[in-house]
Amino acid sequence: MPRPTLQGHLFRGTIMLFRLLLLFIFVPLVELYLLLQLADATSAGATFLIVIATGVLGSYLAKREGLMAWQKFHAALGEGRVPSREIQDGLMIVFAAALLLTPGLITDAVGFLLLVPVGRDLLRKTVLARYFSGFKNVQIRGSFFEGQSRQTFDDSNTIDGKVTRR
Repeated sequence: MPRPTLQGHLFRGTIMLFRLLLLFIFVPLVELYLLLQLADATSAGATFLIVIATGVLGSYLAKREGLMAWQKFHAALGEGRVPSREIQDGLMIVFAAALLLTPGLITDAVGFLLLVPVGRDLLRKTVLARYFSGFKNVQIRGSFFEGQSRQTFDDSNTIDGKVTRR
């Protein structure tokens, strides 16, 4: 396997910057166009009410889903397991809340999709699996949780770590 070079990293970084720039220019223009089309089809007042209603409903749902994710996070810690799925859910809920507070129809649709557990699972299976498919499993051992017995692993790919509380 060839070693990555600095030029390769710079090239990929430039491509990512270009994609983000296109995203930050293209998405607001499409959102504005869709809002203007909705206002033309209905009325400016109805469009304004839809934008306000999705923001209010989205903030309520984000708060509710966020509290549920927080409770699941604490339950996972209480069970002595790493709350990776709960952390992912929490981050997706925060991102969904930001999208729902942004005026627009596409951002609201994506935000509502991320607020429901089915939507988060869909994102987890498609997008996250695509970006993290090249990673191998890594096992981390520690005695962070009281009452949990330390297991020994006979695996040369294991990273041994120790967690200390301050």
